[in-house]
Amino acid sequence: MLSARKAVQQMHEYHPPLAGRKGLRLDFNENTEGCSPRVLARIREITAEDLARYPEREPVEAIAAAYLGLPAEQVLLTNGVDEGIHLLCEAYLEPSDEVIVVTPTFSMYEIFAEATGATVVRVQCDEDLRFPVEKVLAKISGATKLIAVASPNNPTGGVASREQLLAIAKNAPGAALLVDEAYYDFYGKTVIADVGTQPNLFVARTFSKAYGLAGLRIGILAGPREQMPMVRRVSSPYSVNAVALLALPVALADSKFVAAYVLQVKAGRAQLENDLSRAGIAWWPSEANFVLMQIGKRHCDFVAAMRQRGILVRDRSSDPGCDGCVRITLGTSEQTERLLVALRDVVPELKLGAGVSA
Repeated sequence: MLSARKAVQQMHEYHPPLAGRKGLRLDFNENTEGCSPRVLARIREITAEDLARYPEREPVEAIAAAYLGLPAEQVLLTNGVDEGIHLLCEAYLEPSDEVIVVTPTFSMYEIFAEATGATVVRVQCDEDLRFPVEKVLAKISGATKLIAVASPNNPTGGVASREQLLAIAKNAPGAALLVDEAYYDFYGKTVIADVGTQPNLFVARTFSKAYGLAGLRIGILAGPREQMPMVRRVSSPYSVNAVALLALPVALADSKFVAAYVLQVKAGRAQLENDLSRAGIAWWPSEANFVLMQIGKRHCDFVAAMRQRGILVRDRSSDPGCDGCVRITLGTSEQTERLLVALRDVVPELKLGAGVSA
């Protein structure tokens, strides 16, 4: 009888709650405005012949590499960050290996690692959800072959400093260190230049957040010149679709669109944090396009009450160390005002914190 591998049978599954998402999308950290109008115009120009051809990735990789200030051979376009994670697991993991993951964080690190049969070693964030660098360093062993760090992290919004990340890379020379910079545009600090000098450092980026291209599924994996040929070997030459490849150069060129959106998000983040503080609701400092807050036992009621007002927010209470927590994405200035109006209504209604004053 046909049977899937034991590792596949035992691995965790990820089921994002995407169904019935009617309302203001403040639940999945997407761009809430949409992509650049220039990108949309380019997509409308796509011909039947464009779609009939197999997609050619290399010319667009050269554009993306130039944008990042890296040689083209160090950059691989991927089907979102997810594929980048998958490729590193396929390239470097054996069933006898260990993968260090700092929790709470993006679920796909564990899922792709488990699919190889490797053992996932979970390192819990410190009590204040800060990055636990000393704990990570203590867990590195001869069996460690991959370490995954999201910076800024999801769902906490916290970051690991360049010094901390390079210390991890240097203390684990036999392991690939993946730094997932999916929220880089809202943070502004990066280690991507270090892939040229650190022989085991990989950096992933996505265009699903600030650029508004989540539906096109396109990302970047950058890595050491000596290692990228092995990563390319396990990748499909056609994993990035033609529409995404045609849209990306236009998206990269429209820096004003991204900058304007990021500015609104940062301002909204500060406004939300201010309102939460005034309400007596605990929250964690964030360098991403969202804020994680401590709602407490009524977290489900809070999510439902916001949905009734047409605003979708994400319950993260099941994440390790996040009991009672809810995450809210920030968008445009107008959307933030709508969010705050609803928040100032829901908080006293549910008797959360000290109540929000207008």
